[in-house]
This record gives sequence, C-alpha cells and structure tokens, in this order.
Amino acid sequence: MTALAESTNKTYDFVGIGLGPFNLGLACLTEPIAELDGVFLETKPHFEWHSGMFLEGAHLQTPFMSDLVTLADPTSPYSFLNYLKESGRLYSFYIRENFYPLRVEYDDYCRWAASKLSSVRFGTTVARVTYEDEVYVVRTETGEVFRARHLVLGTGTSPHVPDACADLGGDFIHNSRYMQHKQELQAKESITLVGSGQSAAEIFYDLLSEIDVHGYRLNWVTRSPRFFPLEYTKLTLEMTSPEYIDYFHALPEPTRYRLQSEQKGLFKGIDGDLINEIFDLLYQKNLGGPVPARLLTNSSLESVRHEGDTYTLGLRQQEQGKDYELSSAGLILATGYRYAEPEFLAPVRDRLRYDDQGNFDVARNYAIDTTGHGIFLQNAGVHTHSITSPDLGMGPYRNAYIIRELLGTEYYPVEKTIAFQEFAV
Repeated sequence: MTALAESTNKTYDFVGIGLGPFNLGLACLTEPIAELDGVFLETKPHFEWHSGMFLEGAHLQTPFMSDLVTLADPTSPYSFLNYLKESGRLYSFYIRENFYPLRVEYDDYCRWAASKLSSVRFGTTVARVTYEDEVYVVRTETGEVFRARHLVLGTGTSPHVPDACADLGGDFIHNSRYMQHKQELQAKESITLVGSGQSAAEIFYDLLSEIDVHGYRLNWVTRSPRFFPLEYTKLTLEMTSPEYIDYFHALPEPTRYRLQSEQKGLFKGIDGDLINEIFDLLYQKNLGGPVPARLLTNSSLESVRHEGDTYTLGLRQQEQGKDYELSSAGLILATGYRYAEPEFLAPVRDRLRYDDQGNFDVARNYAIDTTGHGIFLQNAGVHTHSITSPDLGMGPYRNAYIIRELLGTEYYPVEKTIAFQEFAV
C-alpha cells in the first residue's frame, strides 16, 4: 500500500500539526503507548528551533530537566541526559556544572529525538482541516489525507513586526534572522536594535563585543522604563505549577488579561547575569574613550521611514511626552512573537471556542473545541494558563494532561499539588 493510500484510509487517534518542542515532546511521550496511534505533520524539512539566534554561548533560560520528557517521565529514552550519553558528552556536561544547555545544543537534542520517532512527517504542509463523519480530516498541500478523532495544534508563534514597520522597505530584519544577516549588518555604519527581551540583550552584547572591530555606531531602543531582569526566584517559579494554573484559569477573563500584561517580566525578561555582563562590557570598552553605543529607554517606536540607505525612527519618550528621531543604516526588530490562528482551521471555526477578546477560549484541559476534548492547543494560552503556556518545563506536564484526555486514563502521573504557597482563598 502506498503512503498516500495508507494516510487516506486510516483513522488515527490524533494528528499533531506543527512540530516545535511541545508537539515534539508529545511525539516522544506517545511513542511507547501502544493504545495511542498518532502522526505529526511539520512543514519544515527537518526540526528547527530559533536557528537565527544561535549566538556563541547563548543558552536556555530553563535547566536541562525542562527537556522534552523528563518532568513527565524521567525514565524516557528521549531525555536530554540520554542524548548526552549517546553523544559521548555526559561527563563533559557533568564537569561543566551548568544546568543550562546551550541553545544550539538544545536544537541538536531535539533533532536527535525527532530522528528516533516513527510518527513524524517532515516536509508536510497542512492546507485544510474539515470535520466529516465525526472525525477531523486533515488535507495537505500535496493531496494527502489524514483522518483523526483528535487534533493537537503545535504551530507555535510567528515573528511580530510592529505596525510602524508595516510595508517598510529596505533590508531590516527581525531578530529571528539575526545570525544569517550578522555580517551584512556589521558592514553598516550604524545599527539600531528595537526591543528589550532576552534576544535583544544577546544581540546587543554580541554586537557590542565587536563594535571596535567594525566601527559601527550601536543603538538599543526600548519602550520599557528599564532593562528588566527575568524574575527567577524560587517562590515565583511556583507559579509554574498545577495549583497556579487552576487558580489563574478560574479567574474572570478581564482579570486574566490584566495579569497577562503585568506578568510579562516573569517570562520575557533578560537573564540577570547577562545584564551585568553588558554593563561590564560597556565599562571596559569605555576605558579607551566614549563607546559609540546608546541605550534609550522609555522610547516607543511610533513611525519608521526608509530613504536610500537610512532608516529614520520616530520615537516618543513616554515619561517626558517628547518626540524625537533617530537615524540608522541597519535596523533589527527584537519585537517578539505573536500567535496567529492557522488559516487551515477556517472550515472548522464553528467548532472552536473564543473568548470576548477573539482569542481561543482554552479549557483547563487545553481543549479549544466545543466538545471540550477534540482539539487541543500547545502554547498560545498565556491568557488562560498564564506563564506556564510558553514555559519549556511545563511542556511535559501539559502533554501528560493531553495524553490523559486522549486515552481516558492516566498513563503518566499528572501532578496536582507541588507548591508550598497558596494562591487562592
């Protein structure tokens, strides 16, 4: 039987669409479960995770135990430690005495895991999803058809370009493509970086390190009042817990959206050590004379013009209420990522639940369909599940929860209480 014919006639228990770390973790955790038959479809030809940010020495902001599987199944053969063992680097990692894997190392680990799975189909783009005869029918751009009783969406978030830069010409880039364009940027007389998260800080440090080699001027602009560190204290980390999800999810919708805005510093801040390293590098380079670098806070990007080889940024100093301009030959937008509902879901929108803001109304069990157990969502749920939604360490927990929903029984233990503190009255 051909692969096309097989995919057309078979009904899977579930189809996973998209293969970022979260759906890859689900693939690893469901691989040994004989009672579950699933397939994962990914557009890219191979696993790729933020390759444009593989700066030398850049590491995860979560420890190695936040791998694809460990916090759901420490005995899994798809663990980061098993990857190190098979790669011959376990003792080196042990001697390194650093809990945080390098970003390029984590990507290689994910590729290693994906290569071992039988359920993953790379180079497969989903074109349309319909609901027919009580099953979801997933059609690909090449005409393949996959039928399944459930869907798990793992399409992730896309680079966000601010409205001020819409239809902007020139060669500006989002930070997701930084490494591919680094040399071109460093050939310019000036570079401006917009944004103040971890990615922006890593890029600023990288460019500052070589500023005297290439002779460019460097600007770092953020609308934030300061360069916020990522809050990583242990009692704060208890907010990545089942109890906090229960508490947050039960709050009124307006309260959850207010908290979503207030809690950005809990998962979008800069590593504190990196902030200090940036200051130390500025201090060091300033010993030989003023370093041609400016750090501009409280400055929102209101407009951008591109004329010739120059970008002119219209900025507003928010606390002073004053407008000013900044010119730059190069422009990097470290403006984060946003979730967009996949177009292939259009035929089944009547089966999906939305809140008053027009976003998915994600149930406590991560379902977004009207039945409460048909379509599950990975990530993209900060407004319903708080900071646990993008957290790598909570991925195995969410997947254990989804697997329980798919099976009807608990295959991996799903923790209910782990925190010392109480969140609700």
